[in-house]
Amino acid sequence: MQLPYIQSIDPVLNLLQTKWRSQLNPILAIPMLDGLQLTDVRLVTGVNVINHKLGRKQIGWIVTDTNANEGVYRTEPLNDVNLTLTATGNVTVSLWVY
Repeated sequence: MQLPYIQSIDPVLNLLQTKWRSQLNPILAIPMLDGLQLTDVRLVTGVNVINHKLGRKQIGWIVTDTNANEGVYRTEPLNDVNLTLTATGNVTVSLWVY
């Protein structure tokens, strides 16, 4: 994602847009920021398939909250629809998917 550049007859506005774009576009390009929070995802012991809802191939995921001390790990390659996680026990998690 990048900030749009709107051509203007005002040279000050053009200069401001150029400056803003040079400072903000590198931040907006960080892949982790283009994600979604999935809250209260209930995982059962074993394999769990979760629709990550990104509408594109997933780059990664982070557990942001958990209600139990259980292991959670990915067991299938990242793809454009689902995230496949295996849990060592029943647990409810929140995930940041990006």
